[in-house]
Amino acid sequence: MALFSTTFDNIRNTVRYKLLVLVLFPILLVMPIALLLAIYWGTSFSYEQLYIKVNTDLSVSHDVFERIKRDYLNTLGKTAESFAFRTALQRSDSASIRRQLLQLELNESLSYIHLTDIDGNWIHHDNSVRNQHLNHKTRISTAQISAGKGEPSSGIEIFSVSDLVQENLAETVLLPLIETPRARPTSRKNEDRGMIIRALYPIVDNDNNVLAILDAGVLLNKNFTFVDVIRDLVYGPGSLIEGSIGTVTVFLDDVRITTNVPIRPGERALGTRVSNEVRTNVLDQGETWIDRAFVVNDWYISSYEPIIDIDNKRVGMLYAGYLEAPFLQAMIKALIVLVFLFIGLMLLTGLVAVRGAKSIFKPIELMSSVVHATRDGVEKRIGEIESKDEIGTLANEFDHMLNLLNERKLLIQNWADELEEKVDLRTTELKLKNIELTNTVRVLQKTRQQLVIAEKLAALGELTAGVAHEINNPTAVMLGNLDVIITEMGTQLEPVQDEIDLVIDQIYRIKEITNNLLQYAKPDEYAGYINEVDVNVTINETLKLVQHLRASKNYTTELDLNSKLLININAQELQQVLINLMSNSIQALEDNSGDISIQTADYENKGVKICIQDNGHGMDEASINKAFNPFYTTKGQGEGTGLGLSICYSLVRRYGGDIKIESTIDVGTEFILTLLCDPVMIEDEKMLLEQLEEIETHAT
Repeated sequence: MALFSTTFDNIRNTVRYKLLVLVLFPILLVMPIALLLAIYWGTSFSYEQLYIKVNTDLSVSHDVFERIKRDYLNTLGKTAESFAFRTALQRSDSASIRRQLLQLELNESLSYIHLTDIDGNWIHHDNSVRNQHLNHKTRISTAQISAGKGEPSSGIEIFSVSDLVQENLAETVLLPLIETPRARPTSRKNEDRGMIIRALYPIVDNDNNVLAILDAGVLLNKNFTFVDVIRDLVYGPGSLIEGSIGTVTVFLDDVRITTNVPIRPGERALGTRVSNEVRTNVLDQGETWIDRAFVVNDWYISSYEPIIDIDNKRVGMLYAGYLEAPFLQAMIKALIVLVFLFIGLMLLTGLVAVRGAKSIFKPIELMSSVVHATRDGVEKRIGEIESKDEIGTLANEFDHMLNLLNERKLLIQNWADELEEKVDLRTTELKLKNIELTNTVRVLQKTRQQLVIAEKLAALGELTAGVAHEINNPTAVMLGNLDVIITEMGTQLEPVQDEIDLVIDQIYRIKEITNNLLQYAKPDEYAGYINEVDVNVTINETLKLVQHLRASKNYTTELDLNSKLLININAQELQQVLINLMSNSIQALEDNSGDISIQTADYENKGVKICIQDNGHGMDEASINKAFNPFYTTKGQGEGTGLGLSICYSLVRRYGGDIKIESTIDVGTEFILTLLCDPVMIEDEKMLLEQLEEIETHAT
């Protein structure tokens, strides 16, 4: 790891290595990319050519297959139209007919041949002992019906076991199925059906009446001559690379019934089955397959097409392909030669680049060594450079520049000494002026703060004191009159005793509020009554005091009171804050209905958090920023004074708490109230001073 780090530092900090990287990087980058592209293109092109060839091979195999079917029909036609056969048929010479048919069967290697009437019954057949168990009736199919109408045809038909027994071919066809990798699972153990090239040629008279039908068939099961003939035509000498073998196969469904694909040396892969992927594409979907395929036990460049019977059904497949391995080996050898060729070119190009780069970085290294020596205070020069190019000229000019620098250095040193003396003198003067200015600014700021605070406190104290005294007088009268009423009425007040008590409590609450106003204006003359308060109880009591608001707003209240801690605060002041916040939430509801949610929870084990949330009209950012300003309100004219939230903020901050607002237009507003169990009392004057300092800081 350390060696790698050192090498990286050399490359990053040395011109020699940078230049080598710049020279060699294109070689090391472009050449491998070109090599990879060549390998990719060569491989893709080679396989494209292989697929084109195997596609051509399949087309040739298909044409040969079709030509063989036509040849069988033409052979039947020649026999049926011959003078000898027609003469024998007119004379009903069964012996001559059988002799000619037998000769045709032997010459053309037919599996069977019959002369039938239009209903498929054999005529002029051999009545020997070996045929006594047969019903002497041909297989009825679409082609046989067409032949009865005078239409010759040849095509593929699948004979069942009973059909094969009729022709004495059942034992020849029986083929055990061999377990084959990648084949579709099957429960069959044997293949007992036969694939027949069947040709039917009608013999007609001069009036186009069908006299008889020549019915002949060639069994393809285990018919090695058939596939070998196609293979020899498609894969003749010189058509494949040395070591590769071409193969042709006929499938009945997915079973190889005749093939020259070897399963072992000297043994054909009869009874093996095609892979499920090929079967799905060719037999199930009717497509032609051109690709690599796993054939029995090796990979072949393969092509498959469906075999269609006379009823236009897919009954099997025709395959042509050749072994992939020899082509793959030849391609790998070519790629190895290409790789070694590229490596040789890269080494040769790199050697030339390195030797050419030496003439460039040697003068640069000399200049670098002189720079390092000069930086360390050592006098050193490059000297004479043999190279006369731009680098050599630069080196000579570098020495001349160093000489000039030495001269300038002495001159600058003298100037620096004089300048330093002047700077020291001016610095001392500026320090003294700065100290005087700082003291002056501090005195001015302190004086200004005291004046602003004194002016605000005086105005606020005068206002709140006047309001409080004006309110205290009527409340005293109300309390006095209530005492007279209670004394005069006696027991008659029992039905409304609760309401009388509630009125008295609220009057005392009014007096408490006026005392708070006086305390807010002159905190030194008043002291709050602080005790431990359960906010959950206070919230439930406060809800009773805002019940009268239901007359104008039909709302629902959801409580989730989970706080456990008790807080130290004046209960009346807390209730005043809660009433203001709840009233604002209720008044923010629209359409005379809505939901109010009140939640409490312990706050970091040192206090209680109260959340009052509504789904009213909400507030924008500007209204949120001004909400706690005195006399600011978003209500209509005459509906509010703008002091509610300002008083709430002052009361809460007095006990070290905090109020925050989170709101979204047309979604709702949430008041988040935080109160501490052990509050640090904040005097009004101190609070105003902090607010003023904060404003001054922002302004600055």
